[in-house]
Order: sequence, then C-alpha cells, then structure tokens
Amino acid sequence: MEKIKKENLEQKAPETEETAETEKVETVDTEKETPEAESEAAPSEPENEEPAADAMAEAKEKLQEMGEKLVEIQDKYTRLYAEFENYRRRTSQEKIELQMGGHKEMVKAILPVVDDMERALTAMGEESEAKEGVKLIYDKLLKTLEQKGVKQMQSIGEVFDADLHEAVTQIPATDEEKKNKIIDEIQKGYYLNDKVLRHAKVVVAV
Repeated sequence: MEKIKKENLEQKAPETEETAETEKVETVDTEKETPEAESEAAPSEPENEEPAADAMAEAKEKLQEMGEKLVEIQDKYTRLYAEFENYRRRTSQEKIELQMGGHKEMVKAILPVVDDMERALTAMGEESEAKEGVKLIYDKLLKTLEQKGVKQMQSIGEVFDADLHEAVTQIPATDEEKKNKIIDEIQKGYYLNDKVLRHAKVVVAV
C-alpha cells in the first residue's frame, strides 16, 4: 500500500510542476498584452478634446453675438438720448417764446400809456405843481419796464435804418452832414430783450 501511495504522489508532482509552468507562461503573456492595451487606449484622448474645442468655439460665437447686441443697444440708447435732448431743447424754446409772446403783447399795450404821459409832461408848464408828480410816476414806470427787458430807442441824430425806424416824413437837409439822418422823433421806439418791440416814427433829412 505504501508503495502505491508513493507512486501516486510521484505521478501528481510532475502535473503540479507542469501547472506552475503553465501559469508562469500565462502571466508573461498577460504582462506582454498590457502595454499593447495601454497603447490602444492612448489614442482615445483626441476624441475627448474634440467636444471641448466645439464647446469653446460655441462659447466664442455666443460672446461675439452678445458683443454685437451690446453695440446695437448702445447705439439705440445714444440715438434716443439725442432725440430726447433735441425734444427738451425744442419744448424749452417754445415755452420761452410763448412766455415772451405774452410778455411782448402786455408791454405793447402799456407803451401807449407811456406816450400819453410824455405828451402830458410836454404840455405842462415848468411851474405846474402836478408835473413833478407825473414825472415821478413816469420815471417809475420806465424803470419797471427796464427791469422787464424794455429799453427806449435813441433815434435823433442817428442814420435812418429801416429795420429800426419808420419814416413819417422827409425834409430837405440843411447841410450834407445831416443827409439821411433823423432830425426829429414823432414816437419813440422800444427794444424788448435787444429786439425791436416798436419801430420809432421819425422825420428824416434828405
């Protein structure tokens, strides 16, 4: 029996050695295959870079679109602001002109009263007791008108100007120096804010 067992063990031992050698060969084969697998896996990296490049290009395109929209919005804002400024100036000017128009008509209505006071002062004698009172009222009225932009036009001795004067009559000039000059004033002219409010009615030497 012992001999039989020894023979069986001797038969199994070679098989074990053969199995160990087979496993070593398989391990070597696996180690040889591993670099090849890694080399096959390496080319997959460019495939991951392509989606990233596409995403970057898409982001740049969107950024460019946003930049163009921003420029368009800024242009619209500039145009709207300019239009608003023009509208504001126009309405302000219209408001001023409207106020000046009403002011002008009011002053024009007062000027005949000033003319009457001037005639009254001329008609009064130097010794008239009332003249001093009328003169005070007249001076105060002129001062008030001046504060509102009204100014008397000085015409006598000036060269006749159709933009400022209205020639009521013409008389021959006594000398060459007086030709085309105003020698008398029938009605005073007035400025309102340096613009002609009423033309002066004058006598011109020709």
